[in-house]
Amino acid sequence: MEPIVQISLDVTNIQEALDIAAVAVEAGVDWLEAGTPLLLGEGLHAVAALRKAFPDHPIVADLKTMDGGYLEAEMMAKAGATHVVVMGVAHQATIRAVVRAANDYGISVMGDIMAAPDPVACARMLEANGVHYIIVHTGFDERGEDPARTPFDHLREVVQAVNIPVQAVGGLSIEQAAQMPKHGAPLVVLGAPLVIDKQEFKPSTNREELLAIIQRVVTEVKKQA
Repeated sequence: MEPIVQISLDVTNIQEALDIAAVAVEAGVDWLEAGTPLLLGEGLHAVAALRKAFPDHPIVADLKTMDGGYLEAEMMAKAGATHVVVMGVAHQATIRAVVRAANDYGISVMGDIMAAPDPVACARMLEANGVHYIIVHTGFDERGEDPARTPFDHLREVVQAVNIPVQAVGGLSIEQAAQMPKHGAPLVVLGAPLVIDKQEFKPSTNREELLAIIQRVVTEVKKQA
């Protein structure tokens, strides 16, 4: 698939999310992600606000669903999400429920393999259960305890194991994120700490700097088409 640039809105209120999203859209970002902190802080209202402000952009709801799969996916689809995230370590019944809801509402499912004991087997299982994308994700807390951990730990093996698009996120520098299509992961994510000040969940205070960073990444990613 053609490279896609997605921005993760890892903030805790709608206005901050809209402010970052406006910069990202101006910079050429393709997909907007309602990050988990945003969903915890504002729920489906954040998704609805993003859909109203950006009617033509795909919106990923990073639910990290572990149970109640159909209802969670249904709620986000009705609010305007085009993609939802289910965890690969969830019960397979939950994964199938999310996929069923996605099929019913015409949206897509991203399967996150974070914390899976066997990332390759998890990715294959997710694909077999009908998810549309795989997320190779090194978690925030995991990286906090072991900064050396990155998606590169098992990215190549996962890319080789599945036939659906792969996204890599967590512990990547701006330069590494921009090069992801060359590593077989065409869904490029920009998120904390790239657009977040230090360790705080708040938008970067320098709008022009943020715009320049995102534009640079978008240009680099699109060159790899």
